[in-house]
Amino acid sequence: MLYAVRLLLMGLLFIGVGLVGLVIGVCRPFHPDNSRLFARLYAYPATRLLGMRLEAEVAELHAQPPGFVMIANHQSNYDLFLLGNIVPRRTVAIGKKSLGLIPLFGQLFWLGGNVLVNRDNPHQARRALQLTSRTLRDKATSIWIFPEGTRNQTEHLLPFKKGAFHMAIDAGVPIVPVCVSRYPKGMQLNRWRSGRALVRSLPAIETVGLTQKDIPELSRRCREQMQQCIDAMDNELRGA
Repeated sequence: MLYAVRLLLMGLLFIGVGLVGLVIGVCRPFHPDNSRLFARLYAYPATRLLGMRLEAEVAELHAQPPGFVMIANHQSNYDLFLLGNIVPRRTVAIGKKSLGLIPLFGQLFWLGGNVLVNRDNPHQARRALQLTSRTLRDKATSIWIFPEGTRNQTEHLLPFKKGAFHMAIDAGVPIVPVCVSRYPKGMQLNRWRSGRALVRSLPAIETVGLTQKDIPELSRRCREQMQQCIDAMDNELRGA
């Protein structure tokens, strides 16, 4: 019963935020802080409706001036509601083009200045990444991306795609890894307190002086650090 009520309330929240967000987006289209505002409007009430206990340690993330690449692990559609609580100022995201077709959410994603990439068209995808690199370098705007490229609930992170690292090196900006504990399997939405999730940011990794030849090692380093952090958080939750 509680599960059904939560889904109903989440649906109403989704519609309500969409309508309010559209008004804001039309009044200030593509404003660099729209995405953070929209994410908060979704995330703050959603975590409470879902009964999720979120514990975030993200001092490194918010201490970093705008103009960096934020990478995070991607597990489920609920990631929006957890990570939405910690999105830093002047941050936009990169998402697949099909997101733009979702009623209300797609329009908010576009008006938020986020980047829609057509993965089936390599030429368009490269152009989008080049434009994003210029945005990082020239407009003091950060980019949020899921380097695995898809949802993953296994014990191990998938191999990272190269786009985030290409952009960071091209723009000469740091990478800030953000790690989320493996919360989906522990979520029990029929309980008043449905679960607990940990979110932690890691120290920024500088890319100044690196070249495209350094991407494999940079990707490996980021993935290894994130895997260790996620494993540590999961061990912490199991021992709680």
